[in-house]
Amino acid sequence: MDRYKFLMYRFLWIFILFVCPFYIHAQTALSDLENEYTKASNDISAQLNNAPKYATALFLNNFKPKSYQVLETNLSIATRQTDGKYAAILYAVQAMNYRLDNKKVESIKSLEKAVAYSLKTNNNEAKGYVQYAKGWVFARDKKTTEAVQAYLKAIDYFENTPTTATSYGRFANVVKELAAIYADLNEYQLEEKYSKQFLVLASKQHDPNLTFDAYMRMGYVYEQKYVQDPSNVDLRKRVEQYYLQAIATFRKNESSMINKSNLSYAAINLANLYTGFDREKAMLYAQLANKVSIETANAIHIASSFGILAELALQNKDYELAKSYFLQAVIEIEKSSVNDDNIELALLESLSEISEAQGNYQEALTYYKRYIDKYQSLYDHEKLEITKRLESQFENERQEQKYLKLQLVSDKNAQEIRLMQMIRAQREQLYNNLKLVEENQRERLKFTELESEKKEQQLRLAKLEAEQKNSDLDTYKKLLAFKEKINTYYIIFIVIFILLILLLLYAYEQRVKSLQQQDELHLLAMEKEKQHSKIATLTALLEGQEKERSRLARDLHDGLGGLLSGTKHQLSHLEAQPPDTVQQGISKSIDQIDAAVEELRRVAHNLMPDLLFKYGLEAAVREFAHRMSHNALQIHTECINYNNSLPKEKQLLVYRIIQELVNNAIKHAAASEIIIQLSEDQALLNVTIEDDGIGFDSKDLDLTKTAGFHNIESRVHFLKGVMHIRSERNIGTSIELQIPIE
Repeated sequence: MDRYKFLMYRFLWIFILFVCPFYIHAQTALSDLENEYTKASNDISAQLNNAPKYATALFLNNFKPKSYQVLETNLSIATRQTDGKYAAILYAVQAMNYRLDNKKVESIKSLEKAVAYSLKTNNNEAKGYVQYAKGWVFARDKKTTEAVQAYLKAIDYFENTPTTATSYGRFANVVKELAAIYADLNEYQLEEKYSKQFLVLASKQHDPNLTFDAYMRMGYVYEQKYVQDPSNVDLRKRVEQYYLQAIATFRKNESSMINKSNLSYAAINLANLYTGFDREKAMLYAQLANKVSIETANAIHIASSFGILAELALQNKDYELAKSYFLQAVIEIEKSSVNDDNIELALLESLSEISEAQGNYQEALTYYKRYIDKYQSLYDHEKLEITKRLESQFENERQEQKYLKLQLVSDKNAQEIRLMQMIRAQREQLYNNLKLVEENQRERLKFTELESEKKEQQLRLAKLEAEQKNSDLDTYKKLLAFKEKINTYYIIFIVIFILLILLLLYAYEQRVKSLQQQDELHLLAMEKEKQHSKIATLTALLEGQEKERSRLARDLHDGLGGLLSGTKHQLSHLEAQPPDTVQQGISKSIDQIDAAVEELRRVAHNLMPDLLFKYGLEAAVREFAHRMSHNALQIHTECINYNNSLPKEKQLLVYRIIQELVNNAIKHAAASEIIIQLSEDQALLNVTIEDDGIGFDSKDLDLTKTAGFHNIESRVHFLKGVMHIRSERNIGTSIELQIPIE
């Protein structure tokens, strides 16, 4: 029975995965597709996009003439289009429909036209779909190598196509087909790879038909593993989980499922799984599959469900019920347009075994003769010995029945007849003993003759062995001489080889010494370069400090010095003035002193901002931006994920760099808006200063000749950071700093 189960289950997978897998191109029920197709009649592009789905759904719902008519109508429009993508897809659908209809010649012609039109388009989705159809037809013509090549080309096209409403679904069909082929070839790793990819693509397409098929595909993958390791309960649970998810998907989206036989399909797989460990669930799902398959008139599913019910009946040793289920399965298989001789063979063999188990050898022989006739037509007269065994067994059974009847009659006879039987048995025994003595004498005579022949053969064999030993001795002497020569050559070769190794080792040692010297020289050069770099950086920092001192002196002299000198001059001329004038002069002098104090505060703040040491860089930069802003200049500060992690001495250097960059933007770029941005990311402080000034060509910027940028870059290097400058004329400048937080 296990063989029957395997073959039925295997065929069901082949039927679903190879005969009608492309039904999932459609995404809604047939009525919805018809409405969409009708509404798109005024838009040629929309009509041509909906036609493949609509025609496919019609064909799978047994409206074949209308399906062919829809394809012909739209092909007459598509072939007149400049782009060949619509014609390529429609001809591909037509080729697959013809192949399902067993019209192989028409299928090949349509496929050739699809390939021709795919060359007239740059649409990768159309090209991929044509390759998919090509592989689909090859797979059903048992051209596995060509099918795989076509599917792999289709994957290349789909991986390089933009996402559309149909791209994921069509891509999913390709990987599903590949998974099915590799399953048939027992390439389990590749099968699992493409099955998982199929599940991912199905989830992206949001099509319940695709999702159902993906769950069934994954369940089958793990069931194969479970068959190899039946003790692995985790594998069995994963199989059960995927099949149950498939049934749940069907029931949740029953109105959108195009193929109503999918429910019986999933139930059959679950029933097969439960048969081995849970008879109640196996019976439940087998009955569900039988009910649904009868409603949908799916002969293959009906036969499969009857097969499972028969196996469950056999487990209870209910042979008559099992036989009736098997006979119904045979009837349904004969009804199916997609027949498989292996299933019919398995059914006939199962019926023969049941009849044999019941002791009905005549019936068993009848079924097995039918099995042999079928097998003989397929496999060239194999297993004929089994028929002979059954015929012999049947004949023996008939003789045994006769003997039992005679025995029953003899039991009814009187004691005299029993005594006669005993005397006859004794006579027969004596007769047999005489025959055995005669046979024994004959055997002894034959044994003597055989012993004589054996001695003659032993003598001949001894002579042959002597000759063979002499021949072997000569050969051995020649071999010893040859080995001596070979050993001499080996010794010479080994000596030469050792000399070469010594020479190579000497050369290698000299080379290593040379490389070590070069590395030492290189390290000295690198160290010297690092010293030069440090000196240059410190020099630039000193120059920056000198420049800062000069600016501070200039601010004190020009700002504070001028205000104090003016105040002194004002006060020195008040002695000889009238009281009113003196009062006005004093008030004016006080205002000038206030301005001097404010100027002194500004200079002191620029020299050492208190906010930075009290509240950090963010507060200091915001205050600086607010102080520098006016009606003609707006400075904005943005802090994103800023945690004030930089040490205070480094914050001061960053603050000086920001001051310098902002002052440069104000002085040289004529900017009206400046943005300062601070952020921390992965132990880095990111500083960005952008302005909308006149900008410059960054290619013409030479940091070594521009003192301001050179000083800024030196400070950045001192902080072990990097600086990136992007600028365009009349657009503005953006300067980015990346400083590590230590």
